[in-house]
Amino acid sequence: MNSVIHPFGELTELHVHVGSAVDPPMMWEIAHDQGIKLPTKNYWDFRSLITVSDVTTYQKYLDLFHWTELIQSSPEAMEKSIYSIASGAYRKNNITTLEIRFNPMKRNRGGERDLDHIILAAVHGMEKAMLAFPIRVGLIFCFDRTFSPKLNAILAQKAIKYAKRGVVGIDLAGPIDEKFSLESLVPLVSDCKNAGLGVTIHTGEATGAGEVKRVIELLQPSRIGHGVRSIEDEDVLRLLSSRGITLEVCPTSNIHTAVVKDLFSFKEIFRKLKTFNVPFTVNTDGPEMLGTNLVSEYNLLLKEGILTKEDLHLASKQAKKASFIPHE
Repeated sequence: MNSVIHPFGELTELHVHVGSAVDPPMMWEIAHDQGIKLPTKNYWDFRSLITVSDVTTYQKYLDLFHWTELIQSSPEAMEKSIYSIASGAYRKNNITTLEIRFNPMKRNRGGERDLDHIILAAVHGMEKAMLAFPIRVGLIFCFDRTFSPKLNAILAQKAIKYAKRGVVGIDLAGPIDEKFSLESLVPLVSDCKNAGLGVTIHTGEATGAGEVKRVIELLQPSRIGHGVRSIEDEDVLRLLSSRGITLEVCPTSNIHTAVVKDLFSFKEIFRKLKTFNVPFTVNTDGPEMLGTNLVSEYNLLLKEGILTKEDLHLASKQAKKASFIPHE
């Protein structure tokens, strides 16, 4: 495997969720340390509970986060989780630039835990990993589609407060909710941008090209999480290209959630992105939950003839260029 990936050297990953990136043994250990009552006392059943083994649905995939978010809902758990993700990324994949995203409000047990303590613990885990390994790490806070404007506003305030402590960007994630209004995020995103934070938005995954266009027009992000359904509308592809917006493509994730039919479909997706000069990167979304890693994603696309070595080299360069982490 290493001989295939060697030409790409140091890698960058932009799209990783805390809830799906900590390995099951660590999650099991954290759960028991916290005294959390799990639905099973069998480790292997627990592993099945928090990982995807076959094609599922977008909603069922999100449902898996119920347990991982609960287990990570303490300062101690967040510090361990962030450290584990960052250190593992470097040791297993030679990732030297990594952005990790999460929603702090889904780690404080509905307000039972103090939000600032959760955030500071995540920062400490990040700093410890950077002290131990030659890796640059940044945190991204996720607004949620099911949250009220008031709750998302609090997340914006926290992201701005910790912008000088390792929080590098904001995102929009969560289950699709027809009541959610993109317009409600406009002032929040504007405030975050003014504070120097990067903006990436989940869209063009469970939602179509139409929402991608609205996201671009309303929120003007510099990156889009997933975005693969942008290929449904060539005008949207032209818009992405003209604005230089980078897509964070997560192949294995999209196949497991049935957002994309199969691996072969990515040949057409990447062909269109390249035809319209839309910048893209390759990511895992959640390596442990999905049983993958960044090296595997690169090698899979290369082996199946979906992308060439040159394509992957360019995607790797684009990832580093598009990172919200300040360049040294």
